[in-house]
Amino acid sequence: MQIETPPTERRSDKPDGERRGLVIVHTGDGKGKSTAAFGLALRAHGRGKAVKVYQFMKVPSARFGEHRVFEQLGVPIEGLGDGFSWKSRDLEHSAQLAKDGWARAEATIRAGEHFLVVLDEVMYPLRYGWLPLDAVLACLRERPPHVHVVLTGRGAPAELVELADTVTEMTLVKHHYKAGVPAQRGIED
Repeated sequence: MQIETPPTERRSDKPDGERRGLVIVHTGDGKGKSTAAFGLALRAHGRGKAVKVYQFMKVPSARFGEHRVFEQLGVPIEGLGDGFSWKSRDLEHSAQLAKDGWARAEATIRAGEHFLVVLDEVMYPLRYGWLPLDAVLACLRERPPHVHVVLTGRGAPAELVELADTVTEMTLVKHHYKAGVPAQRGIED
């Protein structure tokens, strides 16, 4: 490891533009996309901002760790799906759930009543063709100027990356699953 001298001078390149709602994308094959989005949701809620979380692949009755803490804090979180595709018994039904969920999420974004809207794992229904990319992009472009939207999931489409204000690609360096360690409560759920 290379030791560095800590900076002692303030940065002089501070932006002077107008503060506005952002489109933030967390994508890539590494772990932490949803976790990063939930961290932003907690930060915004901690500042007294209205937050809504939609999870496109989780069932409405899901009770993972994030559901439990958001419920305790009064942050609405809503499962819109029926699980990941490999667990689905009817992919047409899964696709319809995604479409119905998008209608709800789009209405929330366009209404402008929330400071932050999280679209967790939305990349799956986009990649599967269950949601029209053009409609999602149009909603993001036309949203009220104060609304921030975070979108998560592997394989973000290039058009979404282009539109977004901030894109972070989580890179897989090492994962415990490949070493034979299964998913664990409080880490994966």
